[in-house]
Amino acid sequence: MLKLTLRNLVARKVRLVMSGLAIVLGVAFLSGVLVFSNGLSSTFDSIIYSSTPDGVVRAEQTASFDAGGATTTQTLSPEVVDQLAALPEVARADGDVVGVGMSLLASDGTLIGGTGAPTLAFNHTDGPNMAGEPPMVLSSGRWPTAPDEVVLDDAAADNGDYALGDEVKLLAPFGESERTATLVGTAEFNGGGTAGATLLVFSTEGAQDLVLDGADAFHQISLTAADGVSQEQLAQAAGAVAPTGFEAVTGDQVAEESQDAVGQFLDVISTFLLVFAIIAVIVGGFIIVNTFTILVAQRSRELALLRALGAARRQVTRSVLIEAVVMSAVAATIGIGLGWLLARGLAALFRAVGLDIASDALTLDVRSVVLSYAVGIGVTVVAAFLPARRAGKVAPVAAMRTDTTPVRHSLRRRTIIGSVLMTLGVVFAVIGIVGGPGPDALWVGIAAAIWILTAAGISSVIGRPVLVLCRGLFGRLFGTTGRLAGENALRDPRRTGATASALMIGLALVSCIGVLAASLNTSVDDVVDEQFTADFLVQSTNYMPFTTAVGDDLENVDGVATVSRQQWTAAQVDDSTVFVTGNDAGFDDIYDLEVTDGHQELRGDEALVSTGFADDHGLEVGSPLKLTFLAGKALDLEVAGIIEGSEVTGDVSVPLDLLADAGVPRQDTSVSIMLDPGADPVAVGKALDDAVASTPVVAVYDKQEFADSIRDQVNQLLYMIYGLLALAIVIAVIGIVNTLGLSVIERTREIGLLRAIGMSRSRLRRMITLESVAIAVLGALLGMALGLVIGTLLRQSLKDNLTSLGLPLGQLLLFLVIAVVVGVLAAIVPAVRASRLNVLDAIATE
Repeated sequence: MLKLTLRNLVARKVRLVMSGLAIVLGVAFLSGVLVFSNGLSSTFDSIIYSSTPDGVVRAEQTASFDAGGATTTQTLSPEVVDQLAALPEVARADGDVVGVGMSLLASDGTLIGGTGAPTLAFNHTDGPNMAGEPPMVLSSGRWPTAPDEVVLDDAAADNGDYALGDEVKLLAPFGESERTATLVGTAEFNGGGTAGATLLVFSTEGAQDLVLDGADAFHQISLTAADGVSQEQLAQAAGAVAPTGFEAVTGDQVAEESQDAVGQFLDVISTFLLVFAIIAVIVGGFIIVNTFTILVAQRSRELALLRALGAARRQVTRSVLIEAVVMSAVAATIGIGLGWLLARGLAALFRAVGLDIASDALTLDVRSVVLSYAVGIGVTVVAAFLPARRAGKVAPVAAMRTDTTPVRHSLRRRTIIGSVLMTLGVVFAVIGIVGGPGPDALWVGIAAAIWILTAAGISSVIGRPVLVLCRGLFGRLFGTTGRLAGENALRDPRRTGATASALMIGLALVSCIGVLAASLNTSVDDVVDEQFTADFLVQSTNYMPFTTAVGDDLENVDGVATVSRQQWTAAQVDDSTVFVTGNDAGFDDIYDLEVTDGHQELRGDEALVSTGFADDHGLEVGSPLKLTFLAGKALDLEVAGIIEGSEVTGDVSVPLDLLADAGVPRQDTSVSIMLDPGADPVAVGKALDDAVASTPVVAVYDKQEFADSIRDQVNQLLYMIYGLLALAIVIAVIGIVNTLGLSVIERTREIGLLRAIGMSRSRLRRMITLESVAIAVLGALLGMALGLVIGTLLRQSLKDNLTSLGLPLGQLLLFLVIAVVVGVLAAIVPAVRASRLNVLDAIATE
């Protein structure tokens, strides 16, 4: 029986190739995502461990701010470095200067990086990492020794078109913005690569000039343990002499904190990609079910003959499952190989947006291979089980029948079960809309999953009106040929519905995401129009703070009446992190917040809090509020007002000058500008652009430009999602091709008779093409209808953030046109094959 099964598999290899392609693509994407995710984690782990010393003396609360990003004016003196170096547990102590907000310009003045991975600026020391190796290795040149020298990473030097000895253009976040330094070397992290980050390595004196205004001080101190001293002993000894506001921690703790902080970001990327891999696998599963169902139906007489010769039901069922296992194993093997290549393609895509993954980290590990095989083979076997079971039930007497067309049972039971499930989905959706335990969007998401899978199961029922409409339309447009195409699509609604379901899933997701993206863009327009009342808004393109010198220049532009500066930072409240906004006195002249209690104007040690923050922390007007910053610095405030949540200020707003008292280095995060009455906005806007031209990291926006900049970011993500969902659409197209191809084989005699009574080859091709278009339109209409409903409900559940509903009608029309094109393209191979059949041979086919 096994030999017969394998022989049948080889004999029908052409029929199974398209199903195999569905598995190949699904497994390839899954394998590629796993390899890419492993490479991503491996790259960052290597960088973290290669750059972390045995111990660190740093500002308190650093871990609370995700192991980095926040800065403080509190520093460590060289005397503290000497005290630590003198400890018997310490082999050496090195002062570190860390610059946040530095930017690198290319030789032509354009910004390098800034939109993806960060720019890291620090001083060079000879201190080793916890493995006893140098944290960085030179690729060329030497390390900086003079204040005006710099070392870049290799990619930054190439992207900036810099060679050794060139003057490198820099933008500093403090004081005078424009700086230069001589390039004396290039380097990389010892762990390999930079993960897309831009590295600026200065001498200690040079880093102090740039970041600390020339003060002989350090942000932290790296410690190397003496021989035989553990990291815990090192940290304990260093903690005894650390100044107030600073703490000593082990290198392992620093590395773990860094991994946790980076891991949150990496998990988002990995989960994001994994979702699309699962979608591809599910869509492939529908294709496999449909293919094996057709194959079993076509082989009913053969299977009956095996039963008549003594084969048991289990043997017949097992033979079909063995075909599925062999086919899926071969397809999964090919898919894993393609996945390895796909991982490199994903790495190249992310490299283009600033996240560089080391090539040698993209390797096929055992976990990725085993999981890919398990999913590829498992999904195929599960999908083939029902057709295989149906094959075992073929009666032996069927072998003696001339007509071996399988009996189709009523769709009544399927309709009843589907109706119950759809109703259950409605219940979940209602809970999500009226509010239930947990996130509202989660309830709607559960309803969406039920609806999509149920619609795929009963598509043969709910899709019949669409097919009837297609039959009538095709009949009017193409006469008998069109009517026959419509009848062919209606002949086996289960097959047509299952084929359309694969396309339906992809377009349902595309339409849903399109609704959410359109709603987000509409909400952005509303928020900008209602809340951003300034004539112009100045921000950095990478959302980092910038030097106050930019605001000074803007104040001198003719036509500017009011300039309001803001600085955003983070603080700790009750062991949680909150974004704090420092607003200057001009803020109230530009923005009118919605105050629910108290007043907006702040005086002295007062603060404004949002209603959500007040509810979470039990605050009211007059309540005390303590904000804790880095190095233990704190502000003891009184709540002066409670406001509705606003995009123009944070959950906690304080007078700008109080941030300096909290040890926050003075910078601007945004600058709002109001013009003099009668000033020409176009002329003043051009003058403002000229004022910031020497600082390309900063941009000036009017209301429309600001809204457009946000929409551009939304659309970039949207197009990326569409690109990933395109894989599911491709698999669905393969399903249509496969179904039509098998249908042509099944209807060989019928096609021969049509040709014999006068149907031309061109009309035959047109008939099969129209049948394909009917399937594609069915999938598109069902998918778009589901996507619209789900997207609208999700928007309603997220109404606090998505304040307005947007419907991408133009995109939906485009999707329908694409579905018709998909139907035409999918029919090319089956239609050409059908038209080339020999008439006499086709008629003689049993």
